[in-house]
Amino acid sequence: MTSATDPHPHPTVTADATPPAPHPAPPDRAPRWSLPALIAVLILAAVLYSWNLSGSGLNSFYSAAVLSGTQSWKAWFFGSLDAGNFLTVDKPPFALMVMGLSCRVFGYGTWQMMLPMILLALATIWIVHASVKRVWGHGAATVAALVLALTPITVAINRDNNPDTLLVLLMAGGAALALRAVHNGRLLPLVGSAVCFGLAFNTKMLQGYIALPAVFAVYLYAAKPGLVKRIVNLLIAGVALAVSSFWWAAAVSLVPADDRPYIGGSTDGTAWDLIMGYNGLGRILGGEGNGGGGGGGGGGFSGTAGIGRLFNDILGGQISWLIPFAAIACAAGLLLRGRAPRTDLTRAALLLWGGWTALHYLTFAMAEGTMHPYYTTALAPGIAALCGGGGVMLLRAFRTDRRWAWVLPAGLAVTAVWAVVLLRRASGWNTWLWPAVAVVMALAIVGLLVFRSATGLRVRLLAASVTAAVVAAVAGPAAYAWSVPSGSGGGMGGTNPTAGPSTGSGFGGGPGGGGGPGGGGGRGDLGGGQLPGGTQQGGQADGQNGGFPGGQQGGQMPDGGNGQAPDGAGESGGAPPNGSGTGGTAPDGTDTGSGTRPGGAGGGFGGGGMGGGASSELVAYLKKHQDGAEWLLAVSSSQSAAQLILSSGEPVISMWGWSGSDKAMTVARLKELVKKGELHYIQIGGGGMGGGPGGGSDVSTEVTEWVRKNGTAVKESEYGGTAQSSSSSPSSSSSSESNQSTVYRLDPSDVG
Repeated sequence: MTSATDPHPHPTVTADATPPAPHPAPPDRAPRWSLPALIAVLILAAVLYSWNLSGSGLNSFYSAAVLSGTQSWKAWFFGSLDAGNFLTVDKPPFALMVMGLSCRVFGYGTWQMMLPMILLALATIWIVHASVKRVWGHGAATVAALVLALTPITVAINRDNNPDTLLVLLMAGGAALALRAVHNGRLLPLVGSAVCFGLAFNTKMLQGYIALPAVFAVYLYAAKPGLVKRIVNLLIAGVALAVSSFWWAAAVSLVPADDRPYIGGSTDGTAWDLIMGYNGLGRILGGEGNGGGGGGGGGGFSGTAGIGRLFNDILGGQISWLIPFAAIACAAGLLLRGRAPRTDLTRAALLLWGGWTALHYLTFAMAEGTMHPYYTTALAPGIAALCGGGGVMLLRAFRTDRRWAWVLPAGLAVTAVWAVVLLRRASGWNTWLWPAVAVVMALAIVGLLVFRSATGLRVRLLAASVTAAVVAAVAGPAAYAWSVPSGSGGGMGGTNPTAGPSTGSGFGGGPGGGGGPGGGGGRGDLGGGQLPGGTQQGGQADGQNGGFPGGQQGGQMPDGGNGQAPDGAGESGGAPPNGSGTGGTAPDGTDTGSGTRPGGAGGGFGGGGMGGGASSELVAYLKKHQDGAEWLLAVSSSQSAAQLILSSGEPVISMWGWSGSDKAMTVARLKELVKKGELHYIQIGGGGMGGGPGGGSDVSTEVTEWVRKNGTAVKESEYGGTAQSSSSSPSSSSSSESNQSTVYRLDPSDVG
């Protein structure tokens, strides 16, 4: 899977030879096509990541946090969901900081938020290209860049404001710097690598460490300095890693609890608990707000946990296209370098990128906690590097050693067969593509075998065969990738982005899939909680009633409905801070028409999110009667709070966080806020106080009972709305009321 005309061929390599370590080609010997090829790949990637971006729904959870960060530097530092700093998002704030700075400079909006993320995604391609070129040459680097740019799930997530784009950049930068440290033996690149992984930790916590064991192990084994020096260097790098990883958590801990927001996702309001629990072992083992295993709970987004998960109906089309070829190329490459010196850079690169891929694969395959499809974008740099670098090694062995003449054709044949399987899973979608892939790859393999020993002008025919093989190998991923910006495929924008057509029955299935937008499957017994993107009432959810992402009740859905639509339309809901909605108001108080916003939709605040919501009429009423309070409203979940923040531009409290397990609000805390006049309105009900897997806790029950006893229910007639909420009597305790949302007014006089 690389060019047959690489102008810097390595010496002939066989399993029995001891080849010298390759050296980077001098810059003046770079072929004329190398830079234009890289630029073409970057332009292609930029189009895929930005085309029709304003029509795509972003994650309103992070959009609201970015908006809050533009309103409050304290919210920017802590990563608070609301500008009043009651609760943070359930991730460290580094990605939010990057997007927040952009919005502070250029104004708040989709493009302003996404511009730095797109640039970071392009920088990742450049880093992988440069790293592969240093070891294997320009042809391998071009293939690696193309594979990375066209990885379907990478295209989907790079069009979203989730933190994974920044995470992958930092990890790829860390790997590239580590390889440079292996090559030149210097300490500074190794320290830079450690800092990159530390910043990755401050982007998604322990996920940023997945590849770290492979990186440090390769340095310890293959770097040029003596063993003692290598160990000392690693210890110094470990210090840099600790400082760059834990500076934020340490800074948060130094702030008194009363002066900082509750850290979302934690059980005790601290960053350290978030590190070890919800964003740590909870992701692997389940629990800690992460669901209870790969077959249910959070794991259902990607199917049942198991060694073959990444090849299943949900994840297969997102990431697995070239995993077989990458595995073959890595194993074969290591055999080809079997007798090379310890410091051989090629073997070190194979071990590093192979270890990167294997560690991510095993982590994502076996994770029992929450496992979104877009997590697998972290595999893409490793797969790309192995396809490019390992592919060039297979091609050279194919041409120079008869014993290896079958390996490259076999790897390409396996790639084509798997592509056909994946494309045939998408029933009725581009049905011409899988026969085309099969035919082109067959012709390419025949061409390789016929022109294997070609010389002179016939080398061009060999090069054409190699090019055809590359085209056939990336055709399937390219079609999936293009489906996202073209609007012809792709799953849930924002909350759970995917690429390509629907092929699975998990929560993350694409349009028409079970549990996906408009889908009819994905039913789950979850005990009355809610899942991202919809309000579940009664313990079960399916694709028709919004309990799972894309349901027709609330949430984000490509075709509009009662939730968030990529075109910005919602059946009800307020307008965005930078645009407009349907019948709502912008933060400056002006009425606006229809339009789009970074949250991905006009709203649908009558149940559009976990734990209920509020209609645009109610939002207008709350703003009119806010009476100087810091927060407009307190609601059950972060999803509802995020939508309201984007609609109103005002701080809104999320009492129970994203998963419903946060214990940020207590009766004592609520009394304090009400007594100080910082909060007057609280919404309860809507599928159970707290929602999510952790809903219905003792704390939430106490808050609910106290509010019903002491508050005054706001009747719909007071604001003339038609919200899905109910103005039931405060004394009612029927189960039907628990599934309806009611807003209560609380004043200092109500606090005993």
